Amino acid sequence: MIGRVAVQILVDKRLRDCLVRALAAIFFGIFQVACSTSVVAPYDPPAPEYAVSAKPDGAFAEIEQRLSAQHGADYSGFTLLDYNEEALRWRLALIDSARHSIDFQYYLWYGDVAGQLLAARLLEAADRGVRVRVLVDDLNTLLRDASSVVVRDETVAWLDAHPNMEVRLFNPWSQRDFGGRVGEGLSGLDQVNRRMHNKALNADNRAVIIGGRNIGDEYMGLNTSFNFHDLDVLGIGPVARQTSAVFDAYWNSQWVMPVAALQISIPPDESAAARAELLRSLASNPALSGFSVVSRDWTEAVADLPAQLHPGTSRVISDLPDGGTIDHVMLAEIRSLLATTRRELLIVNAYIIPNETGIGLLRERKAAGADIRILTNSLASHDVPAVNSHYAPWRKPIIESGAELYELRADAGIQSGISDTPPTRAGFVGLHSKAMVVDREWSYIGSMNFDPRSAALNSEMGVIVRSPGLGEALAKLIERDMRPSNAWQVTLDEEGRLLWSHDTTTVARQPARNAWQRVEEFFFRAIPKEYY
Repeated sequence: MIGRVAVQILVDKRLRDCLVRALAAIFFGIFQVACSTSVVAPYDPPAPEYAVSAKPDGAFAEIEQRLSAQHGADYSGFTLLDYNEEALRWRLALIDSARHSIDFQYYLWYGDVAGQLLAARLLEAADRGVRVRVLVDDLNTLLRDASSVVVRDETVAWLDAHPNMEVRLFNPWSQRDFGGRVGEGLSGLDQVNRRMHNKALNADNRAVIIGGRNIGDEYMGLNTSFNFHDLDVLGIGPVARQTSAVFDAYWNSQWVMPVAALQISIPPDESAAARAELLRSLASNPALSGFSVVSRDWTEAVADLPAQLHPGTSRVISDLPDGGTIDHVMLAEIRSLLATTRRELLIVNAYIIPNETGIGLLRERKAAGADIRILTNSLASHDVPAVNSHYAPWRKPIIESGAELYELRADAGIQSGISDTPPTRAGFVGLHSKAMVVDREWSYIGSMNFDPRSAALNSEMGVIVRSPGLGEALAKLIERDMRPSNAWQVTLDEEGRLLWSHDTTTVARQPARNAWQRVEEFFFRAIPKEYY
């Protein structure tokens, strides 16, 4: 079975599709008494385990040593990963260049081309003797082709079977088949609702990628239906150890289950067949024509990296496990950063559902003389109309606070070559970035959306960097994305009605790709915003 499905690696669709699954769960729950269940047997939690210390050798050691000598031991170097293609390439570069350890923490890991490619490279790193730790959220465990849940468990067990790779699941289902999960979801909705939305890749405890991208085609520009415009930051230096502390807190928490607890045995011949099938599938995929299917030498790219780095100090922030709860600190951290604004505040965030406190902060900063500009999704660029239905009533309060409001166009000019990775061409582009820059000096890049779910249910993480160079670079990216060729500016006319304008037109009705989006947006107004 593993050989047949290894190319489908991990998970289904994003959490924001949970309403559809919740409605299905209610229906299927009627029949739950007829469903057999597979339950995880009791197991002894593993002993605490921590990140491998940064070694004096490795691809990124010399870069860090140079940064420290030039700027000080607290400084790291940072560069933004704007293009989806470069975001995938640098993930491959970190994995291929790792000599000692890889820590890989993600909310979603899809079983598509990007997910397969990264799985193959993680296995190659493990073959080289690199210690690979993989931590993924256990919510979305159905495959995209609606195959058996058991298939996914066998696939993660196949990865975990490698002697140098360990996989753990955050907030795991105790019931491992579909019928059991229906009942578990209905009886423990609060527990099921708490998900690990963190996203970080750490190589050798010296190089790290933090940001908004999950592992999947639409995050790397390889989806023909739509691709996200997203943002990560690549950091070299102490920022990697700061990220390791977050990873270790999750890895050793009671929220996490080792895949070994599933007690699924993978015969060596099936494992070998799965690897061969995985490589065959990747080699025959035209979307990867610009990528190497197997690991490669990144010496030249790493040698060119220092010229791209902005020196700065950093603080990795995260909600953290605290016994059987999650200590949510991200909202307070973001508000504290926002409150320091003196001259300019630029925000880009895919999913915004504010409240009066947030609007009050905008008014306060505007009254203090700050220029405030905000970019989010339009209904047309949205992958989740439900979020738009609860954001829509806040458009006027945001504008009335004194902020300029922009919404990404579904046909944004940045789609070509930035959100789409050649030769892929998608139907439209949607926004997934989560970043802000204060006074072109302080930057935040991370996983947190500005909505109730991110504030109180999901765990989130990000990095705050003090670096005028990075701040200027981030500000320029956000300003580019706000240009009329990429975004609608939302304004109020003399009678207080909303208008959407770009370089060729002005409309008085929110842009949408089709009528069905408008129907969805209307329907989801009835669902409490706290679910989003």
